[in-house]
Amino acid sequence: MNQPLYQVILANLKEEILNGTLPIGAQLPTEKELSERYQVSRITSKRALTELEQAGLIERVRGKGSFVKAQTAVGPRSKRILFLLPFLNDLSLGDFTKGLLPVMQEQGFELMMTTPESLTTKRADELMAEYDGMIYYVSDEESHLDLLLELSLKQFPVILLDKKIYDVAFPTVSSDNREGGFLATELLIQQHHQQIAYLFGDLGHRPQSVRQRYLGYLQALDQAGLAFHSRLEAGMTVSEELPAYLAEHGITALVCENDLTAIAAARLLKKHGLQVPGDISIIGFDDIQAARFVEPPLTTIAQNFDQLGQQAGEAMLQWLAGTQPTDTSLPVSLIIRQSTKELM
Repeated sequence: MNQPLYQVILANLKEEILNGTLPIGAQLPTEKELSERYQVSRITSKRALTELEQAGLIERVRGKGSFVKAQTAVGPRSKRILFLLPFLNDLSLGDFTKGLLPVMQEQGFELMMTTPESLTTKRADELMAEYDGMIYYVSDEESHLDLLLELSLKQFPVILLDKKIYDVAFPTVSSDNREGGFLATELLIQQHHQQIAYLFGDLGHRPQSVRQRYLGYLQALDQAGLAFHSRLEAGMTVSEELPAYLAEHGITALVCENDLTAIAAARLLKKHGLQVPGDISIIGFDDIQAARFVEPPLTTIAQNFDQLGQQAGEAMLQWLAGTQPTDTSLPVSLIIRQSTKELM
């Protein structure tokens, strides 16, 4: 996506101010000069100057022009860690803060929480000036790669949560997703299910954590000598075709990529007259808050979000103390509720 033209002007002028090309007191080009230089309207160039003024970098003097402003001397900023979480508005999907906040606060760090979308308007030097480090929950391994690579090259401390990004040398704190997929499938095998399918939440997107859970599913089936009913590249999802697919293949149990997928599947099957677990056993992953309150309560694989948050905080403190941490994989646990049952 092309950057708006006023942001191009703004970024260029801001860089010249910050690197000293335009020193304190220097006069900036006029709106007319900027519009001619960048081949834009006067309105566009005026907006760039207005944003520089609002940021406190320049002052505009009527009849004279715009000048680089001396920054007010301030004391050292507080120690701050940026925490980027895509589901910030719904921590019931995974609340890392209970483990993370105490670790940070004990060492005098503020935890500034926002969503990863905020990175689209940030440059590496701005992040490094505002924060001591960053904890980043990875929802998409391909997002913000240019910025992350620059931070990596500058050795800025970044701890990744949930997924590893192999293009950058940042340590990752995650759950053992493969073991979780194995445990879920193993339970169903122990309950005498032999036709077990893996249900994906999205037709096209297969994040790293989901791939690992799927591999655990395959591993458990292989060890038991059972066939598998889902393919990574074209697996079954929650759709109106699901009931017919289950009937055609005689499937009696579903391992779902996460709890939201499992809950959606149970609702769909109920709409088609199928009972959980009477007709189909279903197991999810994550042990989100809703898993305990749906009917029937969901059997699931629990991630220890408190421990994940604590481990991410401790890894950050270790890096800030001078030693870059290594990847950490934390164990998961099986929570058996009423959405699965032994096949008679």
